[in-house]
Amino acid sequence: MAEITAARVKELREMTGAGMMDAKKALTEVGGDMEAAVDWLRTKGLAKAAKKSGRTAAEGLVGVAVTQGRGVAVEVNSETDFVARNPEFQGMVGTIAKVALGAADLDALKATQVDGKTVELTVTEAIARIGENLTLRRMASLTGGTVVSYVHNAATDGMGKIGVLVALDGTDTGIGRQIAMHIAATSPLALDEAAMDPAVVERELAIQTVKALEENAASAKPKPDAVIHNNIIPGRMKKFLAENTLVGQQFVVNPDLTVGDAAKAAGVTITGFVRLAVGEGIEKEEGDFAAEVAKLASGG
Repeated sequence: MAEITAARVKELREMTGAGMMDAKKALTEVGGDMEAAVDWLRTKGLAKAAKKSGRTAAEGLVGVAVTQGRGVAVEVNSETDFVARNPEFQGMVGTIAKVALGAADLDALKATQVDGKTVELTVTEAIARIGENLTLRRMASLTGGTVVSYVHNAATDGMGKIGVLVALDGTDTGIGRQIAMHIAATSPLALDEAAMDPAVVERELAIQTVKALEENAASAKPKPDAVIHNNIIPGRMKKFLAENTLVGQQFVVNPDLTVGDAAKAAGVTITGFVRLAVGEGIEKEEGDFAAEVAKLASGG
């Protein structure tokens, strides 16, 4: 059983929006397992949100580059946001993104030559000059008839905190950028139902099944089991898929349409997308900045 500390309770609260006592109870019920605690809260209807993918816990930049029919996004991490605003760091990220257009994957990118040195060595030498640990963490690529890029919270041209690529078949008249902006804002889990991870769907089905059965058991007028299994649960799963697949989401530009309908009306088909946000999934130890400054000032 994992130790249930105040820090873990706080983390679960931030992940789900649940109250402190509910978060503590959830961790206690599942032996301290964070993911199981999220599921427990959701089955009880106590979690306002359960997405971990959007949590940003490290600094740096995502750089994007596009050529005909191909786009790439790379994430380069730094320890502080000060470095992310450093022109030398930004120049390196831009160069890495451009050469990534010719690389098959992250390992190939690290071995790619830039001015007589590998990308990996380029990053290592930048660590010595800049004075912070830097990491070329991820690379994602996308191909299609047309590939459009978008950067959210841009630090400079082609790089920022969130980088998006979207691939289209058909003539893009501007809808591509709007869809890319939508992806940056909503972070869909998959393009459509067919592309959804079966494990994610199975987990959600288990949550909704437990939740629906418990709600029905507690109801003053319980519904027949057939109604729960044939109507209520499938309806909730349909809603989950609509909210978490790109083509099923309401288009932020025009909520009267789904993204899929908006693309169809514009004469294009969305064939794929990539979304990288700086620091996704990285746990970063949070220190007391004021205490650090005081320690430095006192010569400690």
